[in-house]
Amino acid sequence: MGERRRFERKAASIRVEIMHPSIGTIIGSTQDISDGGASVQVDSYTIPPVGTKVNVRFIKVVGAINQEPVKMNVMYQQRNTIGLMFA
Repeated sequence: MGERRRFERKAASIRVEIMHPSIGTIIGSTQDISDGGASVQVDSYTIPPVGTKVNVRFIKVVGAINQEPVKMNVMYQQRNTIGLMFA
């Protein structure tokens, strides 16, 4: 199966808050990011299932990159890594 990604990924470690009413807030860190989404490593054992719509805030050292959370879709999960696509 060939590569399906349309956007080039860049390695980046950015702290993220993934929010959903049924699971609360999960803290993680991006492994890579692109114009289409991000791969996020999380420490939580509660990972939203594939297809879940979540709100995500990207955090830098001094405040948030985005004040309002962005809507993203969970595209895959593998152990403690989830793939998120911008909605």
